[in-house]
Amino acid sequence: MPMATNTKVGRRREGRRDGNRPISEINVTPMVDVMLVLLVVFMVTAPLLTVGVEVDLPKTKAGVIREQIEPLAITIKADTTIYLQDREIALISLVPRLKAISGANPNVRIFVRGDKSVLYGQIMEVMGTLNLAGFSKVALITEMPQPNNRKSKATKNRKSRENK
Repeated sequence: MPMATNTKVGRRREGRRDGNRPISEINVTPMVDVMLVLLVVFMVTAPLLTVGVEVDLPKTKAGVIREQIEPLAITIKADTTIYLQDREIALISLVPRLKAISGANPNVRIFVRGDKSVLYGQIMEVMGTLNLAGFSKVALITEMPQPNNRKSKATKNRKSRENK
């Protein structure tokens, strides 16, 4: 005896399964629209936040106050003698002298000038001593090549080669 099946019931069940399945594709267009609107809002309001309250400031004849502390220069010559400004000094007495000059201010700027023939380790020893003493604003001074000097040196080298 053949069994009768109701095809409509089966289709309904399959239809329900398809309807309950989660959507696997996300539409990002609305999210991008919201982000762009927020970007515009923040771009417009950010400058307004930094302005503050408007006031009419009084006029003065005084100039701008600038605290300028002259940087200290340490020079290391080719024969490894160390100079503080223009006076010769030993490495051991460098830090106490710097502290006396700067008033124990670790924010004083110190420029280190080393002859190009001085070994890297000797310059680093001076810089390490400064760092251990608490001086953090230490800079190396170099000479920028001049375009005119390059040409003149190159010309001199060519002339000396031609004469030989």
